[in-house]
Amino acid sequence: MKVSTILYLTILALMPLSALAHGPQVNEEYTKHVFVDSLENSMPYRMLSPSEIESGKEYPLVLFLHGSGERGNDNEKQLAHGASIFSNPVNSDKYPAFVVFPQCKEKYWTGKIDEQFFMPGSPVPPESKAEETLMELINHLIANNPIDKNRIYIVGISMGGIAAYDLVCRHPDIFTAAVPICGAVNPERLSDARNVKFMIFHGEEDDEVPSYCSREAYKALNSVGANVEYIEFAGIGHDCWSSAFNYPTLLSWLFSQSKTLTHQSVDTNLTYMNR
Repeated sequence: MKVSTILYLTILALMPLSALAHGPQVNEEYTKHVFVDSLENSMPYRMLSPSEIESGKEYPLVLFLHGSGERGNDNEKQLAHGASIFSNPVNSDKYPAFVVFPQCKEKYWTGKIDEQFFMPGSPVPPESKAEETLMELINHLIANNPIDKNRIYIVGISMGGIAAYDLVCRHPDIFTAAVPICGAVNPERLSDARNVKFMIFHGEEDDEVPSYCSREAYKALNSVGANVEYIEFAGIGHDCWSSAFNYPTLLSWLFSQSKTLTHQSVDTNLTYMNR
C-alpha cells in the first residue's frame, strides 16, 4: 500500500476540467431521452455521444448517478454536477464515449437508505425498482449503440455513490470500473466486486456520509486484492465532488480501464489531499 500526502491547490480559473460550470451549453450537448422498461416504469435520462462515430468501432459507456438534490422528472437537474467534465471539448475529443445521466424521480436510487447498506452482518436489501430500470437501460443502450461491453463505467455522488457500490456488488460482471464519491457500502459485500476497479473519493469532514464509510470500503477491497485507489480531501465536507472532478488523473484512469487488461497490475493507493 502506498501512502502519500499531496499539497492540493484548487485554482478554479486554471482548471479546464472543472465541473462547476453548468448551463445551456452543457444541456444542448446532452440529448434528452425517456426510457420505459419492461414494467412500464419510465426514467428520464440525458446522453452525450461521441462527436464522430467510426464504423466498426466501439466506445465506453459511463453511467453517472446524481445525488438527492437532483431528483425529479424535469430531465435537467441531473446535469448539475459532473456533466461538463465529459462534455468539455478537450476531454470529449480525447475520451470519446457515451455518457448517460439518468434522473431518479423520487426516494433513492436504492429505494431506501438505512443501516442495511452500511453495517457488516446486515442482509443484502432487495434491488430497487429504479436499479432494475437502470440495468434495463444499460442493456437498451448496448443493444442500440456501438458500446464496448468491456468498458462500462459507473460514477455516483452521495446517494448516487451509494447506488454505485450497490450496483457493482449486484452486477460485477457488467461494470469494469466504479467511481463512488462520498458514498457508502456494507464492506462485507465488496468481495463480490473484487474484479471491478475502484477510484473512491471522500471529504474528510463529511457530516452526512462519514468518511470512515469510504475508508472501510477501501480496506475491504484492498483485503481481497482489488484494484483500488482512495483519495480523501482534508478540510472538505460532503460536497467533495468538485474536488474529485478536478482530480488530475480521474479521466485518464477511468478511460484506461478495460476487462481485457487481465494482466494489469493491482494498484492500491491511499492518498490524503490537503487544501
